[in-house]
Amino acid sequence: MHITMVKKRLADGTECRKCAEATAHLQSRGVWDRVDEVVWAIEHDPSTPGMVLGKRHGVERAPFFIVRDERGEAVYVSVLQLVRERFDPAVTAAQQAQAIDADDIGGI
Repeated sequence: MHITMVKKRLADGTECRKCAEATAHLQSRGVWDRVDEVVWAIEHDPSTPGMVLGKRHGVERAPFFIVRDERGEAVYVSVLQLVRERFDPAVTAAQQAQAIDADDIGGI
């Protein structure tokens, strides 16, 4: 299995808040080392690798994950869904609902 995480870097050079939270969540669950590659989507630069991947997969928000394995390729827009389906089935629906951020509007 190969996991690519697409993170957003804001115009001021900082990492987006949700991307930092997703990284912290993966680290706290002990699965950060399962992420094989981090690709950046730079705000206002559609030519960056993360922006290209977002467009290719129809994803407008970061972070998101692309998982390739023997079953093919799957895109996850939720870190909790990724963890539940690929690492730890103990993630509850309540935990997943808590991860929804009402402020998370707009594109990458």
